[in-house]
Amino acid sequence: MLKKLDIFIIKKFLGTFFFTLLLIICIVIVFDISEKLEDFIERHAPLRAIAFDYYLNFIPYFANMFSPLFIFISVIFFTSKMAGNSEIVAILASGVSFNRFLRPYMICASFLAVISFYLNNFMIPDANKKRLEFEEVYYRNKFRNISQNIHMQIDKSTYIYMTNFVVDMNMGNNFSIERFDDDGKLEYKLLSDNVTWDSINNQWTINNYVERYIDGLNETIKKGARKDTVINLKPEEFKRRTSFITTMDMFELDAFIEEAKFKGSKQIVNYEIEKHQRGAYPFATFVLTLIGVSISSRKVRGGIGMHIGLGLVISFSYIMFMQVSSTFAVNSGAPAMLAVWIPNVVYTLLALYLLKKAPK
Repeated sequence: MLKKLDIFIIKKFLGTFFFTLLLIICIVIVFDISEKLEDFIERHAPLRAIAFDYYLNFIPYFANMFSPLFIFISVIFFTSKMAGNSEIVAILASGVSFNRFLRPYMICASFLAVISFYLNNFMIPDANKKRLEFEEVYYRNKFRNISQNIHMQIDKSTYIYMTNFVVDMNMGNNFSIERFDDDGKLEYKLLSDNVTWDSINNQWTINNYVERYIDGLNETIKKGARKDTVINLKPEEFKRRTSFITTMDMFELDAFIEEAKFKGSKQIVNYEIEKHQRGAYPFATFVLTLIGVSISSRKVRGGIGMHIGLGLVISFSYIMFMQVSSTFAVNSGAPAMLAVWIPNVVYTLLALYLLKKAPK
């Protein structure tokens, strides 16, 4: 059952957090409008679409992305004030242990972590669909697929290759198909100048092709100028920005990653980073809350300014560490899960150390 102390701290925690969040969001929206206003006017974006399709869906995305930072600043701010007014000294002197003092903080952190997890995995992906659709029409430059030497597996025994894919023409250049038998031996190969998508018949048209049918030592070669065929492949797979994975909920993302692994996508690590970050960021709520309480619960000569300064250094170093470790996974081939969770592990150790040194 919650005591007066718990209710007092919970009100302080959540009140400061939501006030800070509201204040920062208002500032960010003003800066975002000033940056994008020229594009909105130039592309004739309707005011209703700007307000409801973009900013209404931008707010939860931005708020959740930086919620660990806002939580940390909130904890530092109101706990420092309590320490500066000697309230924490009075609480501990009355016989309340520091672990007991932490309980309302952990209740709030749990509440916010659950909300963050739900937003990350279910609500924000749905909101991102409308936000990204708006950006494609009224803000972003036209998408170009710059991938080269594209290899994909489209079923258990069939592989395709193309040097590049031209989005505007729905065309893959220097296209080839290879099919293998159950023993892994090549039984069919097709080489062509290009392949284009027929949107009317929902099939691919292969142009200037050479087919090889291989049966042991026997080989049959066929040539042709045009061939229509159905392949387990859609042009939309080459027209998506990496950010499209943010539009998938937790279950859709898991299924998509499995499919991408089967097809041999080069973007697997980016997809897995997105998946693990959706769990790592909510967990960071607990870590940064512990660090914030441990730092700011001691009364120091510098007061709130000293605590906030130190808190900002730690919070920004955490964010930078998260970005660096994720980039390291992309460029070095390190496991995505390890790269995403290393910052949480390191800062959890820091939180436990600071907790040990906190006033008891």
